[in-house]
Amino acid sequence: MSAVPVSKPKPFVLYTAGTPNGHKVSVFLEELRAVYGEKVDYDVEKIDIARNVQKEPWFIKLNPNGRIPVLVDRAREDFVVFETAAILLYLEQHYDPERKLGFDPVLQPNDYSEMLQWMLWAHGGVGPMQGQANHFNRSAPVDIPYAKKRYILETKRLYGVMEIRLTDRDYLAGPGRGVYSAADINVFPWIRAHRFTGIESLDEWPSLQMWFGRIEAREAVQDGLAIP
Repeated sequence: MSAVPVSKPKPFVLYTAGTPNGHKVSVFLEELRAVYGEKVDYDVEKIDIARNVQKEPWFIKLNPNGRIPVLVDRAREDFVVFETAAILLYLEQHYDPERKLGFDPVLQPNDYSEMLQWMLWAHGGVGPMQGQANHFNRSAPVDIPYAKKRYILETKRLYGVMEIRLTDRDYLAGPGRGVYSAADINVFPWIRAHRFTGIESLDEWPSLQMWFGRIEAREAVQDGLAIP
């Protein structure tokens, strides 16, 4: 009787949900998989945030902040990474040796700095502000017109910042017209959610709109958006 083959564990486990923050990491992983194959394959554990599974004790052990996504790196002694920008930078550091989605901090220090600047800008700006716009327009227990207006206007202002940067550029960071990188992936899913936020069209920001279409058309991006 032949032995049953034992499947090798995939390198990562991704605890995630179908939100902009969740999609940042799944898109990045799919882009890496398109280049490196099984070396960056991963299991997906869908977290039901509507039931607050991310607040349960077992999850808090992974991320004390109680938020998705969380990445567990089985190949590096089950090392745990949380916060989306940190996850993308971790994956870029350890699993993108050809720098397909980033820049070498030693050989390309200025490009690397630009990538970090735009990642941290989005992490501290677009995500929180657009998230608050979503909350006050869709989930707040009371109607607060001031808050709704404030966060929609601030989200639009931040879209305007991207419009300035993307004028005569294809991507946020890198030489020339820019190079597709973690800086773009880190903010793209939030821009994709503009209608949910209450911003019906990107027509007001033509360079941003072209950037969005360019990224949305990528096969790996579509694969990442389908997860979980």
